[in-house]
Amino acid sequence: MPAIPFPKKKVPRKVAVEELAILEQAYPNPVTALEYRSEYELLVAVILSAQCTDARVNMTTPKLFAKYPTPEKLARARQTDVETIIKSCGFFRMKAKNIIACARDLVERFGGTVPREREALESLAGVGRKTASVVMAAAFREAALAVDTHVFRVAHRLGLTLGKTPRQVEEDVTALVPADKWGDATHWLILHGRAVCKAPTPKCPQCPVNHICPTPAIIAKRITRKAKG
Repeated sequence: MPAIPFPKKKVPRKVAVEELAILEQAYPNPVTALEYRSEYELLVAVILSAQCTDARVNMTTPKLFAKYPTPEKLARARQTDVETIIKSCGFFRMKAKNIIACARDLVERFGGTVPREREALESLAGVGRKTASVVMAAAFREAALAVDTHVFRVAHRLGLTLGKTPRQVEEDVTALVPADKWGDATHWLILHGRAVCKAPTPKCPQCPVNHICPTPAIIAKRITRKAKG
């Protein structure tokens, strides 16, 4: 089935704010699904989670951190040894290279401590804006919204954004939510994307936002056109 097109215009701000308020009620007290015991473990887990499920990462990291419990130990690791442990996470050669290089950066430039500032985080090997945002929000409770595939899809389907890039989506969504809730908003959209607003087909009848979301009407039009042949 062809992908469901996104709405071509944003919903009014009042509607957008109401949609997010409903999601806040639907997903109270949200936290990252990644399991970690320190900022270092979270940072590595987020890097491993690229194009991989959090559940798979959580199955992999206990063995990884048992062998490399600190940035200092991971910085000295042989890449082939790390690859063997994280192979099931996908793209394991590049991810092994990145997490070792990231650990070296932590040791050599930050004394083995994960920095909390965005610029410093994004200067680490293997760390882009999304990874930095997750660490900032989850580990340090800093104002940051991370745009992954779920956030990108759900924000568009709700009519919160017309952004073509993750950064544009981030700017549109953060303009609708108080800064102290940006991290939570990330999880509202991710959890909704996983449970209801799925790709390729959302479960609109189960959605608490469907009465004001523009996407059910788009789906209805497609069904009507298909029925007419």
